[in-house]
Amino acid sequence: MKMGNPYKLPDGNVQISFSGGRTSAYMLHQLIAANGGFDPHRVRIIFSNTGREMPATLDFVQECSERWAVPITWLEYTSDAPKFQLACHYNAARNGEPFDELIKDKKILPNVLMRFCTSDLKIKPAERFLKACGWTEWTNLVGVRSDEQRRVNLTPQGNSKFRWTRGYPLVDNGVDKNVVARFWEGQPFDLAIKNINGSNIEGNCDLCFCKSETKLAHMIKNYPERAKWWSEWEKKMAHRGDYGKFSSRQSRADLQDFVERQGDWMFDVEDALCQRDDGECMG
Repeated sequence: MKMGNPYKLPDGNVQISFSGGRTSAYMLHQLIAANGGFDPHRVRIIFSNTGREMPATLDFVQECSERWAVPITWLEYTSDAPKFQLACHYNAARNGEPFDELIKDKKILPNVLMRFCTSDLKIKPAERFLKACGWTEWTNLVGVRSDEQRRVNLTPQGNSKFRWTRGYPLVDNGVDKNVVARFWEGQPFDLAIKNINGSNIEGNCDLCFCKSETKLAHMIKNYPERAKWWSEWEKKMAHRGDYGKFSSRQSRADLQDFVERQGDWMFDVEDALCQRDDGECMG
Protein backbone atom coordinates (compact mmCIF):
# COMPACT_ATOMS: atom_id res chain seq x y z
CA MET A 1 0.00 0.00 0.00
CA LYS A 2 1.31 3.46 -0.90
CA MET A 3 2.03 6.04 1.78
CA GLY A 4 -0.22 9.09 2.06
CA ASN A 5 -3.68 9.52 0.58
CA PRO A 6 -4.02 7.20 -2.45
CA TYR A 7 -6.87 9.37 -3.72
CA LYS A 8 -4.69 12.47 -4.12
CA LEU A 9 -4.19 13.04 -7.82
CA PRO A 10 -0.69 12.53 -9.20
CA ASP A 11 1.12 15.38 -10.89
CA GLY A 12 0.53 16.05 -14.56
CA ASN A 13 -2.43 15.09 -16.71
CA VAL A 14 -4.89 12.55 -15.30
CA GLN A 15 -7.51 10.43 -17.05
CA ILE A 16 -10.16 9.01 -14.72
CA SER A 17 -11.78 5.97 -16.33
CA PHE A 18 -15.47 5.62 -15.49
CA SER A 19 -17.02 2.33 -16.61
CA GLY A 20 -20.49 3.25 -15.36
CA GLY A 21 -20.40 0.70 -12.53
CA ARG A 22 -20.49 1.07 -8.76
CA THR A 23 -16.77 0.46 -8.25
CA SER A 24 -15.52 3.10 -10.66
CA ALA A 25 -18.19 5.51 -9.38
CA TYR A 26 -16.96 4.92 -5.82
CA MET A 27 -13.42 5.69 -6.97
CA LEU A 28 -14.62 8.89 -8.64
CA HIS A 29 -16.43 9.97 -5.47
CA GLN A 30 -13.32 9.42 -3.35
CA LEU A 31 -11.15 11.31 -5.83
CA ILE A 32 -13.54 14.27 -5.75
CA ALA A 33 -13.60 14.26 -1.95
CA ALA A 34 -9.81 14.09 -1.65
CA ASN A 35 -9.05 16.78 -4.22
CA GLY A 36 -11.92 19.20 -3.82
CA GLY A 37 -12.68 19.26 -7.51
CA PHE A 38 -10.56 18.96 -10.64
CA ASP A 39 -8.70 21.27 -12.96
CA PRO A 40 -10.46 20.65 -16.30
CA HIS A 41 -7.26 21.41 -18.20
CA ARG A 42 -5.40 18.46 -16.70
CA VAL A 43 -8.12 16.08 -15.49
CA ARG A 44 -10.63 14.28 -17.71
CA ILE A 45 -13.30 11.83 -16.55
CA ILE A 46 -14.07 9.55 -19.49
CA PHE A 47 -16.93 7.13 -20.09
CA SER A 48 -16.62 5.06 -23.29
CA ASN A 49 -20.02 3.87 -24.50
CA THR A 50 -20.14 0.69 -26.59
CA GLY A 51 -23.86 0.93 -27.28
CA ARG A 52 -24.53 -2.39 -25.53
CA GLU A 53 -24.66 -1.02 -21.97
CA MET A 54 -27.93 -1.33 -20.11
CA PRO A 55 -30.03 1.86 -19.97
CA ALA A 56 -29.56 1.97 -16.19
CA THR A 57 -25.79 2.31 -16.69
CA LEU A 58 -26.19 5.35 -18.93
CA ASP A 59 -28.62 6.92 -16.45
CA PHE A 60 -26.19 6.27 -13.59
CA VAL A 61 -23.28 7.95 -15.39
CA GLN A 62 -25.40 11.04 -15.96
CA GLU A 63 -26.67 11.09 -12.38
CA CYS A 64 -23.13 10.88 -10.97
CA SER A 65 -22.15 13.83 -13.14
CA GLU A 66 -25.11 15.91 -12.03
CA ARG A 67 -25.10 15.04 -8.33
CA TRP A 68 -21.34 15.43 -7.92
CA ALA A 69 -21.08 18.45 -10.24
CA VAL A 70 -18.30 17.02 -12.40
CA PRO A 71 -18.17 16.97 -16.21
CA ILE A 72 -17.91 13.48 -17.70
CA THR A 73 -16.75 13.11 -21.30
CA TRP A 74 -18.79 10.52 -23.23
CA LEU A 75 -16.94 8.89 -26.12
CA GLU A 76 -18.00 6.41 -28.79
CA TYR A 77 -16.05 4.55 -31.44
CA THR A 78 -16.64 5.51 -35.05
CA SER A 79 -15.01 4.16 -38.19
CA ASP A 80 -14.48 7.68 -39.53
CA ALA A 81 -11.34 9.63 -38.58
CA PRO A 82 -10.41 10.48 -35.86
CA LYS A 83 -12.10 7.16 -34.88
CA PHE A 84 -14.01 8.62 -31.93
CA GLN A 85 -16.94 10.95 -31.44
CA LEU A 86 -18.27 12.89 -28.50
CA ALA A 87 -21.67 11.91 -27.13
CA CYS A 88 -23.87 12.67 -24.13
CA HIS A 89 -26.68 11.03 -22.20
CA TYR A 90 -29.27 12.45 -24.58
CA ASN A 91 -27.81 11.14 -27.85
CA ALA A 92 -25.71 8.17 -26.67
CA ALA A 93 -25.87 5.00 -28.75
CA ARG A 94 -28.27 2.51 -27.23
CA ASN A 95 -28.54 -0.21 -29.88
CA GLY A 96 -24.93 -1.26 -30.36
CA GLU A 97 -24.09 1.25 -33.12
CA PRO A 98 -20.39 1.73 -32.15
CA PHE A 99 -20.02 -2.05 -31.83
CA ASP A 100 -21.65 -2.47 -35.25
CA GLU A 101 -19.09 -0.18 -36.85
CA LEU A 102 -16.19 -1.97 -35.22
CA ILE A 103 -17.34 -5.42 -36.38
CA LYS A 104 -17.82 -4.12 -39.92
CA ASP A 105 -14.29 -2.70 -39.85
CA LYS A 106 -12.70 -5.85 -38.40
CA LYS A 107 -14.87 -8.29 -40.39
CA ILE A 108 -14.70 -10.78 -37.50
CA LEU A 109 -16.38 -11.10 -34.11
CA PRO A 110 -14.47 -10.60 -30.86
CA ASN A 111 -14.20 -13.47 -28.40
CA VAL A 112 -12.35 -14.40 -25.21
CA LEU A 113 -9.10 -14.93 -27.15
CA MET A 114 -9.47 -11.78 -29.26
CA ARG A 115 -10.91 -9.12 -26.99
CA PHE A 116 -10.37 -6.27 -29.40
CA CYS A 117 -13.75 -4.82 -28.46
CA THR A 118 -12.37 -3.63 -25.10
CA SER A 119 -9.35 -1.94 -26.65
CA ASP A 120 -11.07 -0.54 -29.74
CA LEU A 121 -14.35 0.56 -28.16
CA LYS A 122 -13.04 1.82 -24.82
CA ILE A 123 -9.28 2.27 -24.51
CA LYS A 124 -8.35 3.60 -27.95
CA PRO A 125 -11.15 6.19 -28.29
CA ALA A 126 -10.06 7.67 -24.93
CA GLU A 127 -6.42 7.67 -26.01
CA ARG A 128 -7.24 9.36 -29.33
CA PHE A 129 -9.39 11.96 -27.60
CA LEU A 130 -6.68 12.86 -25.10
CA LYS A 131 -4.09 13.12 -27.86
CA ALA A 132 -6.48 15.45 -29.68
CA CYS A 133 -6.56 17.54 -26.49
CA GLY A 134 -2.79 17.92 -26.83
CA TRP A 135 -1.81 15.45 -24.12
CA THR A 136 1.45 13.56 -24.63
CA GLU A 137 1.78 12.00 -21.14
CA TRP A 138 -0.81 11.12 -18.54
CA THR A 139 -1.85 8.80 -15.71
CA ASN A 140 -4.97 6.71 -16.21
CA LEU A 141 -6.75 5.99 -12.90
CA VAL A 142 -8.75 2.77 -13.12
CA GLY A 143 -11.46 1.46 -10.76
CA VAL A 144 -9.98 -1.95 -9.95
CA ARG A 145 -10.48 -3.22 -6.38
CA SER A 146 -7.99 -4.94 -4.10
CA ASP A 147 -9.89 -8.24 -4.59
CA GLU A 148 -9.28 -7.96 -8.35
CA GLN A 149 -5.47 -7.98 -8.29
CA ARG A 150 -5.29 -10.09 -11.45
CA ARG A 151 -6.55 -7.07 -13.41
CA VAL A 152 -3.67 -4.82 -12.35
CA ASN A 153 -1.33 -3.86 -15.20
CA LEU A 154 1.44 -1.38 -14.40
CA THR A 155 3.17 -1.67 -17.78
CA PRO A 156 3.55 1.80 -19.38
CA GLN A 157 1.49 2.21 -22.56
CA GLY A 158 2.11 4.15 -25.76
CA ASN A 159 5.37 5.05 -27.46
CA SER A 160 8.14 7.66 -27.37
CA LYS A 161 5.72 10.39 -28.52
CA PHE A 162 2.68 9.47 -26.39
CA ARG A 163 3.02 7.68 -23.06
CA TRP A 164 0.62 6.84 -20.26
CA THR A 165 0.59 4.65 -17.16
CA ARG A 166 -2.21 3.20 -15.08
CA GLY A 167 -2.91 3.90 -11.44
CA TYR A 168 -5.10 1.87 -9.08
CA PRO A 169 -6.14 3.97 -6.05
CA LEU A 170 -8.64 1.36 -4.78
CA VAL A 171 -5.96 -1.34 -4.78
CA ASP A 172 -3.57 1.03 -3.00
CA ASN A 173 -6.22 1.69 -0.34
CA GLY A 174 -7.26 -1.95 0.14
CA VAL A 175 -10.83 -1.39 -1.10
CA ASP A 176 -12.75 -4.60 -1.80
CA LYS A 177 -16.31 -5.30 -2.96
CA ASN A 178 -17.64 -5.12 0.60
CA VAL A 179 -16.35 -1.57 1.07
CA VAL A 180 -17.97 -0.51 -2.21
CA ALA A 181 -21.27 -2.19 -1.29
CA ARG A 182 -21.41 -0.48 2.13
CA PHE A 183 -20.71 2.89 0.52
CA TRP A 184 -23.67 2.63 -1.85
CA GLU A 185 -25.97 1.41 0.92
CA GLY A 186 -25.52 4.83 2.51
CA GLN A 187 -26.00 6.96 -0.60
CA PRO A 188 -29.20 8.76 -1.66
CA PHE A 189 -28.97 7.20 -5.14
CA ASP A 190 -27.55 4.04 -6.69
CA LEU A 191 -27.05 2.16 -9.94
CA ALA A 192 -30.42 0.58 -10.80
CA ILE A 193 -28.84 -2.84 -11.34
CA LYS A 194 -29.00 -5.57 -8.71
CA ASN A 195 -25.80 -6.38 -6.86
CA ILE A 196 -25.75 -10.16 -6.30
CA ASN A 197 -22.85 -11.28 -4.10
CA GLY A 198 -20.76 -8.38 -5.32
CA SER A 199 -21.51 -9.11 -8.96
CA ASN A 200 -23.55 -6.98 -11.37
CA ILE A 201 -24.99 -9.46 -13.86
CA GLU A 202 -26.31 -6.62 -16.03
CA GLY A 203 -23.13 -4.54 -15.89
CA ASN A 204 -20.86 -3.74 -18.86
CA CYS A 205 -21.99 -5.07 -22.26
CA ASP A 206 -25.27 -6.91 -21.79
CA LEU A 207 -24.34 -10.35 -23.24
CA CYS A 208 -20.55 -10.01 -23.12
CA PHE A 209 -18.67 -13.24 -23.88
CA CYS A 210 -16.63 -12.73 -20.70
CA LYS A 211 -19.73 -13.37 -18.62
CA SER A 212 -20.43 -16.90 -17.44
CA GLU A 213 -23.15 -18.99 -19.05
CA THR A 214 -25.16 -18.59 -15.85
CA LYS A 215 -25.08 -14.79 -16.14
CA LEU A 216 -25.85 -14.91 -19.85
CA ALA A 217 -28.81 -17.19 -19.16
CA HIS A 218 -30.15 -14.72 -16.59
CA MET A 219 -29.81 -11.90 -19.12
CA ILE A 220 -31.56 -13.90 -21.85
CA LYS A 221 -34.38 -14.91 -19.50
CA ASN A 222 -34.98 -11.36 -18.27
CA TYR A 223 -34.12 -9.44 -21.45
CA PRO A 224 -34.68 -11.79 -24.43
CA GLU A 225 -34.88 -8.83 -26.81
CA ARG A 226 -31.28 -7.87 -26.01
CA ALA A 227 -29.99 -11.27 -27.18
CA LYS A 228 -31.22 -10.54 -30.70
CA TRP A 229 -28.31 -8.21 -31.58
CA TRP A 230 -25.74 -10.87 -30.68
CA SER A 231 -27.56 -13.66 -32.52
CA GLU A 232 -27.99 -11.58 -35.66
CA TRP A 233 -24.27 -10.83 -35.83
CA GLU A 234 -23.42 -14.53 -35.47
CA LYS A 235 -25.79 -15.30 -38.34
CA LYS A 236 -24.22 -12.60 -40.52
CA MET A 237 -20.70 -13.84 -39.75
CA ALA A 238 -21.39 -17.59 -39.90
CA HIS A 239 -19.27 -17.85 -43.07
CA ARG A 240 -16.19 -16.88 -41.00
CA GLY A 241 -16.26 -20.12 -39.02
CA ASP A 242 -14.69 -19.69 -35.57
CA TYR A 243 -14.14 -16.00 -36.38
CA GLY A 244 -17.89 -15.59 -36.68
CA LYS A 245 -18.71 -16.64 -33.12
CA PHE A 246 -18.67 -14.83 -29.80
CA SER A 247 -18.12 -18.18 -28.05
CA SER A 248 -16.71 -21.52 -29.19
CA ARG A 249 -19.08 -23.42 -26.89
CA GLN A 250 -22.43 -22.45 -28.39
CA SER A 251 -24.04 -19.62 -30.32
CA ARG A 252 -26.18 -16.99 -28.62
CA ALA A 253 -29.18 -18.40 -30.52
CA ASP A 254 -28.49 -21.91 -29.19
CA LEU A 255 -28.14 -20.62 -25.64
CA GLN A 256 -31.34 -18.62 -25.95
CA ASP A 257 -33.18 -21.65 -27.32
CA PHE A 258 -31.91 -23.74 -24.39
CA VAL A 259 -32.99 -21.12 -21.84
CA GLU A 260 -36.43 -20.75 -23.38
CA ARG A 261 -37.01 -24.53 -23.35
CA GLN A 262 -36.07 -24.92 -19.68
CA GLY A 263 -37.88 -23.92 -16.54
CA ASP A 264 -36.52 -21.82 -13.69
CA TRP A 265 -35.06 -25.01 -12.22
CA MET A 266 -31.90 -24.51 -14.28
CA PHE A 267 -30.97 -21.46 -12.19
CA ASP A 268 -31.19 -23.51 -8.99
CA VAL A 269 -29.06 -26.44 -10.16
CA GLU A 270 -25.36 -25.79 -9.62
CA ASP A 271 -24.07 -27.70 -12.65
CA ALA A 272 -26.78 -26.79 -15.15
CA LEU A 273 -24.68 -23.97 -16.59
CA CYS A 274 -21.07 -22.87 -16.35
CA GLN A 275 -20.57 -20.29 -13.60
CA ARG A 276 -17.03 -19.30 -14.56
CA ASP A 277 -16.51 -15.73 -15.73
CA ASP A 278 -13.79 -14.51 -18.12
CA GLY A 279 -15.08 -16.50 -21.04
CA GLU A 280 -14.99 -20.20 -21.71
CA CYS A 281 -15.56 -22.91 -19.12
CA MET A 282 -12.48 -24.75 -17.98
CA GLY A 283 -13.61 -28.34 -17.78
